[in-house]
Amino acid sequence: MATAQWPWIQGSLPYIGMVSAVVALAVNQIISKMAISSGSSFYMLSVYSNALATLILFPTAYLFHRSKRPPLSFPVLWRIFFLASFGCFADMGSYAGLKYSSPTLSTAMLILVPAFTYVLAIIFRMEEVNFRRFSTIAKSLGTIISISGAFIVTFYNGPAILNTPLSSVSFTKLNVPLPENWVLGGFLFACSSLAVAAWCILQADILKMYPAEMVVVAFYCLFVTIQSSVVTLIAERDVTAWKFETKIGLIAVFYSAILNIAYRLYVTAWCIWKKGPFFVSLFKPLTIVVAVIIGVIFMKEALYLGSVLGALVLIVGFYAVVWGKSKEGKIYNETESSNYQAPLLQEHIEDV
Repeated sequence: MATAQWPWIQGSLPYIGMVSAVVALAVNQIISKMAISSGSSFYMLSVYSNALATLILFPTAYLFHRSKRPPLSFPVLWRIFFLASFGCFADMGSYAGLKYSSPTLSTAMLILVPAFTYVLAIIFRMEEVNFRRFSTIAKSLGTIISISGAFIVTFYNGPAILNTPLSSVSFTKLNVPLPENWVLGGFLFACSSLAVAAWCILQADILKMYPAEMVVVAFYCLFVTIQSSVVTLIAERDVTAWKFETKIGLIAVFYSAILNIAYRLYVTAWCIWKKGPFFVSLFKPLTIVVAVIIGVIFMKEALYLGSVLGALVLIVGFYAVVWGKSKEGKIYNETESSNYQAPLLQEHIEDV
């Protein structure tokens, strides 16, 4: 492959993949909020988007892993089903939180994912903690700095430096509710973030047992569709809710299925296999920065000094953790003889 001739391309793929996944997630939060505000049921968004993603992923998984597909055993399947439980809970919690709050709060609460994942990874001994190493110190301080920067972006405004607001138009466009609902929305997002952290840890364990990312994601989406359908049948008694009355509802389903689920989950699964769950969770706070940029450019929302300062602090923490991870990677490469690398795409697809 071409990446074998330029190793730096292969090394940069996880970073490029996660940045694109972050953009897909941030845009999905905004589109989903618009759909929910227009009257679409968040239960339906979860069911239909996962069902469509399942239809996309299964034939794609068969094509990508046709020649090198390990046998699928029951222990792997029940773990994927368990993984889907965390995913269903996180999906429903995120959509419900959007109903009661806003995409800004949603992206803000994602800053809890690195902290939850780091703690869980330490508990399950998936992350090595040795404060005599600069890499551990850099990761720990970088995580704290990143979270602090994300808090500044979200909770400190300061003076407006671009698109000075003349009214609350930017809020009414998304039908953001009164602030008292943000407590419930924040609680739902916090629960969703904990589920996402557990999801990252469990998926890392599954990929060690069954290193076929696309197949895992396909079965995951199938099980989430089944579980979310059961939840919807119990919670959503209105039959008319199963229909979408507006175009934005259909747009939200197609966007979520293709980019937010099929694409983003596969890229995330591959990055977990390559770099580990903590590396993936580190990119969650960047969603806030992406959401701010999208809001300023496309929705003409005001850009505040706090957003700029918080973004700068977040970036400093981000690079501190990346430096720590890269130092650990060098140590690992020097001490381990295994140099297997998971391909982002199969080197070739068999002729049909």
